[in-house]
Amino acid sequence: MNQRHDLTAPLPPLSVSGRDALVRAELAKRGATDALVVFDLNNIRWLTGFTGSAGTLIVRNDEMVLVTDGRYGEQARFQLATSGAAARVFEARSAAALREGVEQSLTNATHVAVDPNEVTQAQFETLRTQTTATMVPTVGVVQHLRRRKTEAEIARMRRAAACTDAALAECVEMMRHRPTERDVRDELEYRMRRHGADGPSYDTIVATGPNGARPHHRPTSTVIESGHSVVIDVGALVDGYHSDMTRTYLIGEVDPVMRQMHDVVRESQLAGLAAVRAGVTAGDVDKVCRDIIADAGMADLFIHSTGHGVGLQIHEQPWVRTAMSEPLQAGEVVTVEPGVYREGLGGVRIEDLVVVTESGCNILTESEKDISCLQLAPT
Repeated sequence: MNQRHDLTAPLPPLSVSGRDALVRAELAKRGATDALVVFDLNNIRWLTGFTGSAGTLIVRNDEMVLVTDGRYGEQARFQLATSGAAARVFEARSAAALREGVEQSLTNATHVAVDPNEVTQAQFETLRTQTTATMVPTVGVVQHLRRRKTEAEIARMRRAAACTDAALAECVEMMRHRPTERDVRDELEYRMRRHGADGPSYDTIVATGPNGARPHHRPTSTVIESGHSVVIDVGALVDGYHSDMTRTYLIGEVDPVMRQMHDVVRESQLAGLAAVRAGVTAGDVDKVCRDIIADAGMADLFIHSTGHGVGLQIHEQPWVRTAMSEPLQAGEVVTVEPGVYREGLGGVRIEDLVVVTESGCNILTESEKDISCLQLAPT
């Protein structure tokens, strides 16, 4: 468990000041455009601090404008002032006014950048009626900039990881008393909130016995029994930022094959952690993990990528998978999570969340991951 983290200490302020300039510089590298229209709410939050569920952000060379409806006007003004965003709010009280806000913000624009991965066809068609500018498909401008986290962002992810560690440590004992998968999930999520998390990062996975062979199993009424492996994939959300961790527990006397699977995955995961550092490609980290599993004759049981970036989204750039040739950068936060799955028997996955550094990585998730053979309590 993460003993060194004070779960009650105030988090450092999260400033977005200067991020608009980073976007403009990135756009300049990619070619001449007059504006970027941002629809994705995570990207809007990263640029402005705004957490509402409806808004469109226009980034011009001389200003940023957040267009939102009357439900969020006061919230937007407060959050933008608090975060240090260099943006103004256009508050609309009708659909026509929302349209007008976007139209005004794009006045005199001739080339407008839009990320096709974050806009629906309906949004794109509506935007075309709001400006005569040429639409320029521009992929991943903000997502690329989000990859490297600030200390304030990492502090939130460290807190989320500590909430997860604390909750899991308190829930291990209950697995000795034949709970259901849902029982364990519910207790984990309750305890993460008790430790200060806003909630779970995603649908918590608790998969026992043969259910563990499904990497994204949804918890059921299946009872944890002796001889099972139990895969627990759990994360907490703190002030918009996620954590992500997986541990696998062995209950009582398990099949020797399952014990071997755990040994191999743990070796693979430790090697993957040792491989992470700035300058190494994500594909190289994936290969380190995959080679160890392949050498054990389990290559066909490793059925997913080794990891992914984490931040405002639980899955974001960079992707730690085969053939990813872009080097990792200091400040990126990624998972390392090899796993093997045998249909009819179960699965093993071990995952940590790490911050990439120049010399290696800092591990944020600290729960024990040695083989844990839990004996069921007497009935």
